[in-house]
This record gives sequence, C-alpha cells and structure tokens, in this order.
Amino acid sequence: MDTLSGANVIEVASLTRKYGLLVAVDHLNFMVAAGATFGLLGPNGAGKSTLIKMLTTLLPPTEGTAKIAGFDLVDHPELVRTKIGYVSQMLSADGDLTGYENLLISAKLYGMPRAERSRRIMQALEFMDLAHVGGKLVRQYSGGMIRRLEIAQSMLHRPGVLFMDEPSVGLDPSAKRSVWERIRELRNEFGTTILMTTHDMEEADQLCDTVAVMHRGVLAAMGTPSALKAQVGADASLDDVFIYFTGATITEVGELRDAARTRSTTQRLG
Repeated sequence: MDTLSGANVIEVASLTRKYGLLVAVDHLNFMVAAGATFGLLGPNGAGKSTLIKMLTTLLPPTEGTAKIAGFDLVDHPELVRTKIGYVSQMLSADGDLTGYENLLISAKLYGMPRAERSRRIMQALEFMDLAHVGGKLVRQYSGGMIRRLEIAQSMLHRPGVLFMDEPSVGLDPSAKRSVWERIRELRNEFGTTILMTTHDMEEADQLCDTVAVMHRGVLAAMGTPSALKAQVGADASLDDVFIYFTGATITEVGELRDAARTRSTTQRLG
C-alpha cells in the first residue's frame, strides 16, 4: 500500500469549480496528513459532492489544483487514479454475483496480474470479515456486509488514499459500527489516508482527526472535533458546531434523503 509517512498526502490549493455564474466550490485550501481521517460536513448544496468529484478526477476544476499522493490532479489525473480508492453513496456491488466474483471484476479493472488476483481477493475478504460468505450471492448479504464488500473493492489495489461518500448512510446501528471498525483498521493497520463526507455527527466524532464544515462553497470552519466544539461553547456537540457555522440542521431530508434512497436496495437486504 502506498503511503507517504510524515507528509501531506492531500494538498488542495485554490480549488474552484464554477457552473456559469454559480461558484459551487470557491478557492478551497487545505491539507490532509498521511494516515489521517478527514471529515467533510455540510448541508445540501454546500459543494461537498463537487469537491469529491474533483478530487477523484471525475470532474475537472475550473481553477486551482490539488496533489493526491504526490501527483497533480490537473497535470496527471491518470496517475492520481492509480493512487486512490473511492466508495460512493451508490450501490456498486452486483447482487447477481458472489462477493468473490465482484472482487474479481474489480481486480481485472485495476489491471491486477492474474497470478495475484486470488490471493489479494481472499486477503480483502478476510480483512473485511467476509471470507465465510465470499462464495454467496451478494443479494443474500446484509446491508453492512454489502458496504464492507464495497470498501474491499475500493481497497483491492491497495491505494494510499481512500475517498468515502457517506460510508454508513442507510445502515442500522450494528452494521454502522461494523463499518466504523473496518475504517479504523484501514488506518491503523495500513496507514490509509481517508477523506470522507458524512451527515452523521457521531461518525465524524468517532472517526475523524480533522473535521471541516463546508458552507456555500467555502470552508466555514476546520479543526479537530474537540477544538471546534470548544470554540462554540462548553458542552457543545458537533451538531452545535454544524448549526453555529452553517445556520442549518442536518435532517432526514434533502441530500441525506437522496443518499438514503440510492441505498434503498441495501436497506432492504439488511
């Protein structure tokens, strides 16, 4: 797995995305250290999805750039893609295939040598606690198992940087905590650098070293969860931090409702 110990693995410099007169992401600047977990919070329309799409090379920036694992996003997007993994909100696993078969497709897409595929797949299944169901159809998996399989797909080529969009949305509390455990293990055992979006304040508090609150295309606040809470007031929660800097509350509407809908199949299987 690629890591840059002691370095900033993500370096964002004046990153901007405009749609005509609309500035969706407005000259963002931030860094994420190797092995850290960075959480991005924000209401619907804040620019989080646009930022993630740029950082994963799915959308070119209008201005500015970023370096991911040492490679410039604008100059070398093809090299950036070899260094990252991406777990989207959308259900990506094929329910008509087994867990092993899903991972085999990913291995082929990543150009993994044939001689390494089986070993890598079994290692990924074991790490995600799915080895016992690797031969079963994914339609028989619970929601948490499907999410762990999706993480396994994103990590199969052993990237140093993992982008996760709402990693536990739509999961029940038990499945959610199982996913959290695997995310912690990715960092602790492999030194994976993680940038994640979330609407779950407990998730951000539990997993993230640094949290950034995004509002109207800019970063309204950034710091450790404890520092941000202290800034708002005694006994403040991350919910209070979110409300303080955005003037909004996170509810099961808008963006979160849309995200949950995309994962309705997972919910039903759970």
